[in-house]
Amino acid sequence: MTDLPPPRTASAQPGAAPADSDSRTLVLGIDRSGQVVQCGRNAPAVLRYQPEELLGRFTGSLVADEAKEGLDALLEAVADGHERTAVLTVRRADETTADAVVTAQPMVAAGQAAGAAPAAAALLHIRVALPPSERFQDPARMRRALLDDPLTRFGASLDLDQTAKELADVIVPHFCTTATVLVLESLVAADEVHGESGPAPLRRLAVISDDGNGMWPATFPQGEVLVYPEGTPYRQCLATARPVHLPQVDAEQAAEIARIWRRPPVAELLTGVSMVLLPLIARDTLLGLLVCTRVPGFRRFDAYDVEIGMEFATRAAIVLDNARRFSRERATALTLQRSLLPNRLSAPASVEVRHRYLPGSKLVEVGGDWYESIALPGARVALIVGDVAGHGVRAAVTMGRLRTALHTLANLEFAPADALHVLHELMIELGEQEPHFATCVYAIYDAGAGTLEIASAGHLPPLLVRPDGTNEYLDVPPAPPLGVAGGTIGSRVFEVEDGSVFVIYTDGLVENRGRDIDDGLSRLRGIFGPDTATRPMEDLAKATLDGVYADHYRDDIAVLIARLRRMPADQRASWTLPADPAAVRRARGLVRTQLGRWELDELSYTTELLASELITNALRYATGPIGLRLLRERTLVCEVLDRSAALPRLRYAADDDENGRGLLVVSQLAHRWGTRRTAAGKVVWCEQTIPGIDPDSFEPVQAWPGENHHRG
Repeated sequence: MTDLPPPRTASAQPGAAPADSDSRTLVLGIDRSGQVVQCGRNAPAVLRYQPEELLGRFTGSLVADEAKEGLDALLEAVADGHERTAVLTVRRADETTADAVVTAQPMVAAGQAAGAAPAAAALLHIRVALPPSERFQDPARMRRALLDDPLTRFGASLDLDQTAKELADVIVPHFCTTATVLVLESLVAADEVHGESGPAPLRRLAVISDDGNGMWPATFPQGEVLVYPEGTPYRQCLATARPVHLPQVDAEQAAEIARIWRRPPVAELLTGVSMVLLPLIARDTLLGLLVCTRVPGFRRFDAYDVEIGMEFATRAAIVLDNARRFSRERATALTLQRSLLPNRLSAPASVEVRHRYLPGSKLVEVGGDWYESIALPGARVALIVGDVAGHGVRAAVTMGRLRTALHTLANLEFAPADALHVLHELMIELGEQEPHFATCVYAIYDAGAGTLEIASAGHLPPLLVRPDGTNEYLDVPPAPPLGVAGGTIGSRVFEVEDGSVFVIYTDGLVENRGRDIDDGLSRLRGIFGPDTATRPMEDLAKATLDGVYADHYRDDIAVLIARLRRMPADQRASWTLPADPAAVRRARGLVRTQLGRWELDELSYTTELLASELITNALRYATGPIGLRLLRERTLVCEVLDRSAALPRLRYAADDDENGRGLLVVSQLAHRWGTRRTAAGKVVWCEQTIPGIDPDSFEPVQAWPGENHHRG
């Protein structure tokens, strides 16, 4: 009777270690009663029986008494047509016992002819571990176990710690009984190759042992950072970058290593072991070393074992180096992205802003998401969220370029649609060197007028939650992403109720591999329910990220939430003046009266002069009514609105010029000044500091519990 084929178990699938590298398998054919009707030739090696001695036996006699119940469960499963596996204690012919992995596999047979041998109703695959004296005997088995599929399996991970552990899991039990993986600490902590003089510290990333001795992980703890002392084989391997082979470490050698290392338990562990130390070298750089030991009772390492081990170590070093490079690039991208994200947000006093930023999971490279809140003159705020397509350092760099450009455009007071159009042209230019595109939503809220102007370039719709708890995704004019030709970017103005909550976000919040984007959008609407108006902003921000941390393929997430409130009515005043020179005198009186109500009489003279200069400039270059507005917030803002689209420019008049000094006076007296276009014309504004109030509206980006963990 020939050996029957092995079962199709996980260990026999592509990518798994060979099943016979550290075990022996016997296949028995049994009938429905559990009697052995077929037997493989491997019976003597597994159960100490000759094949003919097993024929006719019942399987119950081949297991220990305590394992009979487990065997019965296997046979019942086979009778129902199911394959089952269990660990049972088998009884050998010499009355010894051994733990075995037993798999029962049902069989289907054709009709049986008269007088033929009974057909097998099931196959029993009995797999037992090799005795110590027989492990590591076959170099071909070791080579196949180490160099065929395992490298592909643990090479799929790009996490340095996980890769090291998987590497050690391959070496033990196929090559040695204990394995330790050590890499340079500089690779783990700083992602740079050690370049300083003197011994390099190493970190022990993995310790695996299968001899049942708990002293190995206790004496050589995983995660320890250490420097091996001079005079030890470990230091020799690092210094020469060549393998060190110790066929047998006697008690004297072990004691000397323990003395030099000042670690007494080492002497007991290393006495009598066979040891080989393998350098991990990739791209001509020493990354660390691999320490392999076989405890007494197993075949000692020989020169051929060292050759096999070095071939494995060479390939494993490349895998570790790839993981190191990936970790370094990810760390670089994260550092770059964090440095490019705002470290402080600004907004008018009546607007409350919160944000959340969560990098992608370790299985996904860093992306190009960003957010921004920029306080603008005239009690306005620019609220921005964007997402650069792609991942990695390039996406982070592009994000930094776009954010810097958009920050500049916001401070130049470009309207949202105009600002995104300029960004679109920038992306077209960048795309000439390397294809790029990005999505962005840009909103400006005017706390004086209670309006919200929004423009979007290929981005997901903003969510507006009204004070009564009703919410909707705003209908913004559609436009293609930045850098993609084929459309025009427009904007839309919304009247916003006082106390409404405005939410903008990137696609990582509402879309993942296991959820449709429509389901994600519905989930987001459900977060902002009837209690949104009274719920603390921090709670709302926290709720947006509930349930996203478990997603191992999570993309970057950026969320910006703003509670929009108008300036109090007693903090703003506006008038419409005729296009008449007498309007200058009237404006002075209006300003003087209003500042008296605000108890800012010390600013009255300067503000009157500034208002008269701005109104005079409007009378000279514009036609139609002139608007005058005063806003008291952290600063005192004076705005003059006219119907001319031409923006004034500051110039220095000659000594004999009769005109051209108005804006020079404004620039000298005001804290700052500027202009912006409107749908009807333009606004020229100037700003003064209020005594006793810090004009800087910037506030540090508020942290939340666990923020550092979320960012990493």
